[in-house]
Parts: sequence; structure tokens; C-alpha cells
Amino acid sequence: MKVFGLLGKNIDYSFSKKHFTERFANTNATDCIYENFDLSSIDDFRAILENNPDFTGLNVTIPYKESVIPYLHLLSKKAIAIGAVNVIRFMKNGKLKGYNSDYYGFKKALKPLLKPHHKKALILGTGGSSKAVAFALDELGITSDFVSRDEEKSSLTYEQLNATTFENFQIVVNCTPLGTSPNVVEFPPIPYQFFTEKHLAFDLIYNPEETQFLKRAQQHGAITKNGKDMLVFQAEKAWKIWNK
Repeated sequence: MKVFGLLGKNIDYSFSKKHFTERFANTNATDCIYENFDLSSIDDFRAILENNPDFTGLNVTIPYKESVIPYLHLLSKKAIAIGAVNVIRFMKNGKLKGYNSDYYGFKKALKPLLKPHHKKALILGTGGSSKAVAFALDELGITSDFVSRDEEKSSLTYEQLNATTFENFQIVVNCTPLGTSPNVVEFPPIPYQFFTEKHLAFDLIYNPEETQFLKRAQQHGAITKNGKDMLVFQAEKAWKIWNK
């Protein structure tokens, strides 16, 4: 039996288990199962490994995309460059290799929406997902700045965002968990009144389909996109990595 799964915290809502379970059923992959591994701490990862000798591959989600790295033997070049891992491949020699498919999923989901005037992006949050987003934007030739409550972690704080910021940055990407179900009334504290029809608002959250962040941006004319397509694209990339 090939065991796949998701490492994360509070992941009952997760897309991955449903996606891969349906994939296995549709392709008659009766030797594959996908499980959620909800860890209160990344320190529990060693016990998970010991108790599951049949692992073939894992996905990694919030908040362990960076803290899982010390437990791995190898990293792909892209994972090294990004500094975050969301896919782990269990190699035949027993070693664990980390990859990043988030950047691929985001890039593929964003690309069809881009217009020539989309030159600069604000990335809300500074976690593992935000690093993958920054990497993808760089590959697309789009410069980006991070926005965070912590001045030391980012170029800008939420308090510094104003009309001039929104004139200079035409893409805003939410990489924070604010607004994720069940906390659907939450949203990043940005000045939504400065969004226009020239702006693109992308939320990595996919549950709910329309977050408060997207709703408020759309009210001012922005093009909006949730994280569903990104997830599908990154999951299919993960499947290819596991089956190399």
C-alpha cells in the first residue's frame, strides 16, 4: 500500500485529502491512500514517520512549510531558492527530499489574468506560501514587496499602505490565513477603498470561495481570484514529483 498524506495544523477543512482520494478512485489506484496528519507541533513529525513505514509522499501546509526543512535530507533547487517546502518525496534510498509546487500552482493560476500594466505586487504575509508567491512573481518579471504587522519581516507594514501604494502596486496577493473558514468574517487590514478596476486581488484561500478580502476588493472594481485553481495545479505537480 502506498501512503500519501498532508502535514499541517487544524486541517480538517483541507482540499488535498478529497482531491487525492477522488483521484485514486477515478484512476482505480486501489493501492493508494491519502490521510491527514494534524500535528500540534512539528516535533511530532518523527513519530509520524516511525508509525508510517509505507509513506510514498507528503504534502505540507500551514504552519510547517519552513519548520519541516530540518527534518529532510535533501531539497530541490527551487525549494532551496524559495526557502519553503510543500511536497516531500520518500526516495528509494530512504532519504526524504523536499520540493515546492506552490510557486508552480500560483504562477499557472495567475498568468491568464495578467495585463501589461500589472508590474508590481504586494504580498500580504511572510510565511512559507508568501515566499513561493514571491518566487513565482519574480519568474513572471513582476517585482514584489511583503506586507506584515512585523516591520522587521517585511518592506511595508499594514499601517503604511495608502493611495500612493495602490497606485504603484497593481496586484495584491493574500498569503495570510485571515478569512479562512470557519473565521470567514476576518480579512487583512488594508485600505480596500484604493482598489480600482486596474487591480488584481488574488487570495490563496479557497474555503470560502469568496473571502471578505476578495469581496471588498471586487466592490471597488478589482479582478479577483481565489486559491482553488492554484491548489489543483500544485497538487498535480506534487503527483508528478512523487511518481518520478
